[in-house]
Amino acid sequence: MSSPVLSIRGLTTEFVTPAGVVKAVNDVSWDLYPGETLGVVGESGSGKSVTAMSILGLIQSPPGRIVAGEIVFDGRDLLHMSPKELRRLRGSEIGMIFQDPMTSLNPVLTVGQQISEALRLHDSTMSRAEARARAVELLTMVGVPNPAGRYDQYPHEHSGGMRQRAMIAMAIANDPKVLIADEPTTALDVTIQAQVLDVLRTAQERTNAATILITHDLGLIAEHADRVVVMYGGKVVEVADALSIFSAPRHPYTLGLMSSLPRLDVDLQRLDPIPGSPPNLIDLPPGCSFHPRCRVSRGREPCRTEVPPLYDVGGGQWSACHYSEEVPAEMAVVSREMGAALGSTGA
Repeated sequence: MSSPVLSIRGLTTEFVTPAGVVKAVNDVSWDLYPGETLGVVGESGSGKSVTAMSILGLIQSPPGRIVAGEIVFDGRDLLHMSPKELRRLRGSEIGMIFQDPMTSLNPVLTVGQQISEALRLHDSTMSRAEARARAVELLTMVGVPNPAGRYDQYPHEHSGGMRQRAMIAMAIANDPKVLIADEPTTALDVTIQAQVLDVLRTAQERTNAATILITHDLGLIAEHADRVVVMYGGKVVEVADALSIFSAPRHPYTLGLMSSLPRLDVDLQRLDPIPGSPPNLIDLPPGCSFHPRCRVSRGREPCRTEVPPLYDVGGGQWSACHYSEEVPAEMAVVSREMGAALGSTGA
């Protein structure tokens, strides 16, 4: 396997609040390889977006602070870069597609002006005319109709899908090596989601950028990710290729996420949610932070007292579970329950 283009090691990001210190990202490590799509999945508050903001140097201080770790991009630790160096990196070598384009785009500049600005900021030799021509080309590439006309329109004159396409155009304008997409389809209806994701895939193929796809939607992960990082309570609890995550998860939280999904082949009266609530990041439970909600733990002492490291469980799969070898048997139980539910419907 080639060397990673981005490596995170022991990243810890905290926020100081009146109620206490929020451990939003807690000793997180993973790698991103050239050309791959790495899905980062987990419930709201699991640390997905804070990890992305930490990579980009966008953690506002105060109240936020990165207290440990390293983020190595192309052999350089981003945490040791000056603000000026990070600004030069953002938008050129690392592109970002934010969750809500309406709050990410400047409402008083046209969409085309903002793409042109992104181009000229990183290439001082580019003329305004060249930047405009390139911006129209990018809008064409991401499927914006009448791109020359849309160039001169303001964000509020674009639909949600068109704004997100413009954000993708801006993110890939300088052929970045890494593309971060943070919940890129959350505010869009299902039809537009599919179109935007097709655009994102095409853009990735054109630039050969390694992509980090941050989402809580396992359907997007199944369709678009090569490998998956599962986060819970600010920590990485499982890493595997996408096929293994769905066919043979090795962490109870991953299993819980999948068993709580609606199924087309089963007519269930209700979904099977993970019991309880995500942990309080100010006051994490001792031991494994998932143990109060875990169907594998059954109150055993290691789960209650010892924080499990990320174990190599074979086949390129890693799990932060003391009893990861028991998860396949638990998955079989879930499958039998699903089968019984399917049989009871007469399907």
